[in-house]
Amino acid sequence: MQSDEYAPFYAGYIALVPEPEVLPALESQLESFPRELAPFHGALETYRYASGKWSVREVVGHLCDSERIFGYRALRIARADSTPLPGYDEDHFVAHSDFDRVPLADLLEEWTLLRRANLALFRRFDGPTLLLRGNANGNPVSVRALLRVLVGHPRHHVRVLHERYRAAR
Repeated sequence: MQSDEYAPFYAGYIALVPEPEVLPALESQLESFPRELAPFHGALETYRYASGKWSVREVVGHLCDSERIFGYRALRIARADSTPLPGYDEDHFVAHSDFDRVPLADLLEEWTLLRRANLALFRRFDGPTLLLRGNANGNPVSVRALLRVLVGHPRHHVRVLHERYRAAR
C-alpha cells in the first residue's frame, strides 16, 4: 500500500496490520475482539484510567461508531462517489452518546453485527475497487486503506485498554 492512500494520522493503525490480506484479518476480529475484551466485563466497564478519559464502554461504543463511519466511507468511495466526505469528532460523538448506560456485552454484539454487515459488502470488492480513492476529512483515502484502518483501529484500542485499564484490576 502506498503512503499517499491515507492521511498520516492513519499510519499508526495501518502499521498494526501486517497481514497481506485484509479480509481474513477483518473476519478474525469477530472472534478475537470480544475475547480480548473479556477481562473488562463487570466493574471495569465504566472505569476511566484518568479524568476526562473514556470508559471501557465508551471505547467500544466509539469502535461501533467508527465501524459505521469507515464502512460508509468505503462504500461511497467503492461506488466511485467523488463527493468529499466529512470528518467526525470522536470526542463529540462519545460525549453525546449513551454508551455508559449500555452493558459491554450489548456493545460487543452491536460491533459484531456492524462488522458482519461490513464484511458482506467488503467481500464483493474486487482488486480495482480496493484501489479507488476518495476524500474523507479533507484527505485522500483508498478503499483498501479504510479496510486496513478497520482492522488496526480496534487493535490500537485493545492495546490501550490492556495497558492502561486492565492495570486497575
